[in-house]
Amino acid sequence: MTAEERRNLHTFRDYVTKILDPTYILSYMTPWFKEDEVQYIQAEKNNRGAMEAASLFLRFLLELQEEGWFRGFMDALNHAGYSGLYEAIENWDFQKIEKLEEYRLLLKRLQPEFKTRINPNDILPDISECLIDQECEEIIQVCSNKGPMAGAEKMVECLLRSDKENWPKSLKLALEKEESKFSELWIIEKGAKDVELKDLEDEEMKTSEVQIFYKEEPECQNLSQNSCPPSEVSHTHSPIKPRDYQLELALPAKNGKNTIICAPTGCGKTFVAFLICEHHLQKFPQGQKGKVVFFANQIPVYEQQKSVFSDYFERRGYKVSGISGITAESVSVEQIIEDNDIIILTPQILVNSLKNRTVPSLSVFTLMIFDECHNTSKHHPYNMIMFNYLDQKLGGSSDSLPQVVGLTASVGVGDAKSTSEALEYICKLCASLDVSVVATVKDNLEELEEVVYKPQKFFRKVESRTTNKFKCIISQLMREIEGLAKSIFDQLDTVTLENFSQIQNRSFGTQNYEQWIVGVQKKCMVLKMPDKDEESRICKALFLYTSHLRKFNDALIINEHARVKDALDYLKDFFRNVRTAGFDETEQDLTRRFEEKLQELESISMDPSNENPKLQDLSFVLQEEYHLNPETRTILFVKTRALVDALKKWIEENPKLSFLKPGILTGRGKTKQNIGLDTGMTLPAQKGVLHTFKTSGESKILIATSVADEGIDIAQCNLVILYEYVGNVITMIQTRGRGRARGSKCFLLTSNSDVIEKEKTNIYKEKMMNDSILRLQALDEAVFKEKICQIQIHEKFIRDSQREVKPILDKKNKKLLCSKCKAFACYTADIRVVEECHYTVVGEAFKECFVRKSHPKPKKFESFEKKAKIFCARQDCCHDWGICVKYKMFEIPFIKIESFVVEDIATGAQRFYAKWRDFHFEKLPFDVAEMPK
Repeated sequence: MTAEERRNLHTFRDYVTKILDPTYILSYMTPWFKEDEVQYIQAEKNNRGAMEAASLFLRFLLELQEEGWFRGFMDALNHAGYSGLYEAIENWDFQKIEKLEEYRLLLKRLQPEFKTRINPNDILPDISECLIDQECEEIIQVCSNKGPMAGAEKMVECLLRSDKENWPKSLKLALEKEESKFSELWIIEKGAKDVELKDLEDEEMKTSEVQIFYKEEPECQNLSQNSCPPSEVSHTHSPIKPRDYQLELALPAKNGKNTIICAPTGCGKTFVAFLICEHHLQKFPQGQKGKVVFFANQIPVYEQQKSVFSDYFERRGYKVSGISGITAESVSVEQIIEDNDIIILTPQILVNSLKNRTVPSLSVFTLMIFDECHNTSKHHPYNMIMFNYLDQKLGGSSDSLPQVVGLTASVGVGDAKSTSEALEYICKLCASLDVSVVATVKDNLEELEEVVYKPQKFFRKVESRTTNKFKCIISQLMREIEGLAKSIFDQLDTVTLENFSQIQNRSFGTQNYEQWIVGVQKKCMVLKMPDKDEESRICKALFLYTSHLRKFNDALIINEHARVKDALDYLKDFFRNVRTAGFDETEQDLTRRFEEKLQELESISMDPSNENPKLQDLSFVLQEEYHLNPETRTILFVKTRALVDALKKWIEENPKLSFLKPGILTGRGKTKQNIGLDTGMTLPAQKGVLHTFKTSGESKILIATSVADEGIDIAQCNLVILYEYVGNVITMIQTRGRGRARGSKCFLLTSNSDVIEKEKTNIYKEKMMNDSILRLQALDEAVFKEKICQIQIHEKFIRDSQREVKPILDKKNKKLLCSKCKAFACYTADIRVVEECHYTVVGEAFKECFVRKSHPKPKKFESFEKKAKIFCARQDCCHDWGICVKYKMFEIPFIKIESFVVEDIATGAQRFYAKWRDFHFEKLPFDVAEMPK
């Protein structure tokens, strides 16, 4: 059980307590529960009911520390028959259970009628699969002992707790079979309409932008004309009716034109996509069928869109399915496309399928919809798909091509300095997507403005510290370390590193310094000397010097934007980890230098005169806004994860702000190629945070990195704060779109005048973009199409002339050496590729080269279970080489290439690779036959 799973179970506990009767699974939990705890739970059930008993059960459960109890709990759910709850917890996705709430409310209202009209014995055989076996026995027992009315009451109690998504329909069929008059009241079709409307109101804004709902009537009109607050939507029965501006946006695409729909965050572009899809699928004559593919850039967006498309279209008789990077290995892409009318994909799935010919061409689709279509540039998967499309179009293929629709809040202008340059940029995007129309709201602007409200934007120039004692001390330590590194080069005569010996134009505590030191570190790794022992000693020392410089630089960046305490805690954590690794003479010396200054740094961190004025200003803004409106909900955008953690601690420890109870939302981090590294927030963790922020009144502020710029549905918000955070015009439009209610505000807080100027430039660029779109829309359509075609021909010519030559594989055997100490690790001949992206080493010899330690965050990744971390076996090195995983029946190492340098056996030349894909050696697939028996 990981800490994350424990947190998730706590987050979703309300679902568990509504469904679970713990007395049905206690017999499976005896290895973990004490006898008196079991008795307490049973007594709670008898005295106060199943829900209170489930709450007590969960309390005992979450306090357990023994190994394996979480799996035991899951197995108990499975054995007892709680299949719906088991599935929801396994995936941390409770949407199916949540959708049953509408029917529970209906059954509660009809309970008096149910008791008087239903004999449970008549319908129990037909609904028994929706109940737990013990529940069925109890219903029969109650009927026998107390009569059918008491039995019916027991049946209602059990149905209200059912986790089977089909119980409303099964009940309906059972009632109709018995010709019960109650079936006239149990009209699930009507309920389904209610649920449909409610789901779409709740889910409509799960587009690729982050959507923040606020308690404002226009917001709940995004999909319908019902002027009612969201809480009442489920009780209305009118059909969903599109707004006029939504019909205006959909019209060109419904007329069959390739279209970019450019409309602000919050206007309901997902529903516009529904209108286009539905019209498209209905237009085909009998005997022909349309096939729609909808692309979502990120996994969270993919899941959201798959859910809302399924809800909307499956009720209308269409088949909807989806494939993402997470599910691709377990399904057939070809079969999913063949069997469904609408397919939701992450774009790389189609790129891969076109490449390996699983999908022969784009002609299998009749409509392609690109969410966040402004990403169609350079080597983005969207562009790779459209390269295929344009090659087919310009190559004179007779096969039909699908219609193309793009959705975005902002097409952007790139680096344009004028309206004419912006127009060219937008034309290039149109050419990339082969569109002839950019649809915006023109005729129904007044209606749009009733729904989407631009928040007031405020720029606050805040002061930095006038004196920065922490920076002075850390900068002195950094100068000392630079001197130590430079002294090594001075001893090497012919060996030198030009960019270290000529240090200039760089300052501590900046991104430029980070980039500079990374470059130095890479060159140090491949330093080659005649004496291999000396090479190992010097490379390890330089590795340590540069690593410490990077950490000190990170701390200065944290100190600039947060508290001295946060920066100091960051360094103390780092040196604590240093002590537990190799801790050789060099590390001892560097640690001693830091610890000599530690008492002084601690004093500085506790001195109130060293408080960060930026935080004082941020505190003032938050206090003022919550004073004016205590119900305010805030998103605070920052640049880095370290800053997210620092600001969370600051808010929690600030007595004036701790009532905000901050949540955090960061990206999923490294790709699966770097599975051994810190992966940031997993998808279930993101879901848990968003669920808490949406449903709990406790958390009033969410601190987020750019993961929330686009792609994740975020609940009610009327205050957006950009803390030293600025991007391009697209980022600006999307982050500002997070606060859409009347009276909402957006603050930019920065100590850097350039940041404010950049944001003002973005505002100018937004105007330039809108003017350019108007000019483009005024062009004659034939003229515009010709212009687009010319751009496409020119771009294809450039693309063809620059086509990458497939790299020649180097089949010579090479050595992998530890990038820190240069110890031998393995030969490339022993490396194998697991499932196309993970790299392991076969043979017994490699096991002698590393040591393993239990992983601090063991967890499952797809078909792998992360068990341990592996490190260089040299006691004075202990460099992180990767992880050990359980795969199939074997425990095997996964190594990361950035932990090694590659040495040519013949010449001794060394190279550093940041990514496996850049290393063109002969990559053999992993074969279980090579593993020892």
